[in-house]
Amino acid sequence: MRNRTIVLVLGILIALGAAAASIAGIFTHGGSGPETIRSFRGYDVELYGYGLYRHMSSDVAIQGIAQDYVTLFLCVPLLILSLIKTRRYSLRWHFVLAGVLHYFLLTYLFYLGMAMYNEAFLLYVFLLSASFFAFALVIAGFDVQKLPERFSSKVPRKAAGSFLIFIPASMAFLWLSVVVPPLLSGTIIPAETAHYTTLIVQGFDLAIFLPLGFVSGLLLLQNRPWGYLMASITLLFLPLLMTALVAKIIAMGMHGVNIIPVVFIIPVFDALALTFGLGMLRTVTPENP
Repeated sequence: MRNRTIVLVLGILIALGAAAASIAGIFTHGGSGPETIRSFRGYDVELYGYGLYRHMSSDVAIQGIAQDYVTLFLCVPLLILSLIKTRRYSLRWHFVLAGVLHYFLLTYLFYLGMAMYNEAFLLYVFLLSASFFAFALVIAGFDVQKLPERFSSKVPRKAAGSFLIFIPASMAFLWLSVVVPPLLSGTIIPAETAHYTTLIVQGFDLAIFLPLGFVSGLLLLQNRPWGYLMASITLLFLPLLMTALVAKIIAMGMHGVNIIPVVFIIPVFDALALTFGLGMLRTVTPENP
């Protein structure tokens, strides 16, 4: 892998920084406790009141802590393992490394944009920057035009490509169901904005990440070289993101929120993404390029 040393250094720093941010999110408990405020839009918002996320709404803070557990105990170890495995060139682990870095890039983009300003602000800035540049360097290490040759004829191209088109389309429909009804009714602002400035997750998803997944699936169906790259990375990133989403759903359920039917749907999507991701990896020829 080109730029191997730079990626290794950035990866180690990301692992350390993400571990520190996650530990702070999980284990800090100072604060005056929950309180209800009236947002400038007129909504009553319950603040979490404890630890690093004390100024965030309770439902979002609970989800953030749940994702911190996934980051700390799954994604950080997987990042370290993929860094070790790519020290000797392995195309399979090159894909895994890119997928894990994609997770950190998206995670800390959202944390930086949505988390109410707190003591970890500069840490989020660093993690987003380091993840972006490490991800870009790893992508630059692929010989994209030769990638189709590195997959066997058993690659689940049609099934995986169709799945990557279906998932973004489903998520886009879900987010539009939050955004569009208030526009039609004239109330404009969805209740989900709470005391935040805008719908960060929905905005970034609709503008960048859902179209990226859709295009990945489309290019894979068309047997394009970039399709093999984008689809493989996306299918290794999605299980991490959806595992975090499952953790969020469970955490919300433990706090009395109705999680039916998503508690059944999202784990199925998670399992399918993992199945297709591993299916893509298994068909990569093991020889070094």
